[in-house]
Amino acid sequence: MNPEFRREIRKMFIINLTYQVSLETVDRFLEEHICYLEEQYNAGNFMASGRKEPRTGGIILAKGESIDQIEQIIEKDPFKRHGVATYEIIEFTPSKTSTELDFLLKN
Repeated sequence: MNPEFRREIRKMFIINLTYQVSLETVDRFLEEHICYLEEQYNAGNFMASGRKEPRTGGIILAKGESIDQIEQIIEKDPFKRHGVATYEIIEFTPSKTSTELDFLLKN
């Protein structure tokens, strides 16, 4: 793993999205939301994301300097701007990982 990447990770966050509208409405904004996700991956803010099962929202694994920074990033999400979902942000510090993710422990 690239040592620069290890130093880059400051804090980790789980972003829990919960839909507040019908799936039909969710689907109307989905393409725009996917573009937003791609932008955040390219910016290095998001590490993983996906739908909940059953489809009641989604989960994003993010990294950042602070909850304030993550909140600012979320404000750009079309799902947030259009009232499609609510967001719960959980900050955590990894203390144990699988071998594949052990770089998360080397902050």
